[in-house]
Amino acid sequence: MNGAQDLGGQMGFGPIEIEENEPNFHSPWEERAFALTLAMGATGTWSIDASRFARESLHPVDYLSSSYYEIWTKGLETLLLQAGLVSEGELAGGQALEPAKPVKRVLAAGDVAGVLAKGAPVDRPVAAPARFAVGDAVLAKRMSPAGHTRIPRYVRGCQGVVETVHGVHVFPDTNASGEGENPAWLYGVVFRGADVWGADCDPGLSVHVDLWEPYLDRA
Repeated sequence: MNGAQDLGGQMGFGPIEIEENEPNFHSPWEERAFALTLAMGATGTWSIDASRFARESLHPVDYLSSSYYEIWTKGLETLLLQAGLVSEGELAGGQALEPAKPVKRVLAAGDVAGVLAKGAPVDRPVAAPARFAVGDAVLAKRMSPAGHTRIPRYVRGCQGVVETVHGVHVFPDTNASGEGENPAWLYGVVFRGADVWGADCDPGLSVHVDLWEPYLDRA
């Protein structure tokens, strides 16, 4: 979707401030927000793509005025409400008003380190040959999907060249909406800066983006 989260290439937001020796969390509540999001994701009630979509679906004013972990928390609240695991009254009051609803699985504290180390691989078996190969010229489709997508707005309609073939991976656009994983080939595509941002761009600039096959046409 074309939401406030897709700011790549836009002006007026200032430089990214790099914090030297930045800690993972700046306050205890951020740790808790991360832990709650991880624990609820581990229940299997929704996918990581659905989780991303919940965060980017916040109203732009709300999104841009919230900190990183505030966005995570608000996205989690949306998912919990959609799944019927909490009520509006419980969120407003900050306490449970009804017995806990059952979930598919629970992540025990002792298993957290192992689960984090293992990760959640999204590569899948090859079912069809790749449409593109390294060196192929491709065109990123110009599209404005209403749901979740991983194609940045600034490369849509631009021509690039395939530089890497990553294999077959879960397609996030359908996985976010519960329409299935629909695994698709994933490519690393390089775009000339001038083709993305115009002639005023630094001539030596390029941008590298990982894009699924459904986002691409042959140039």
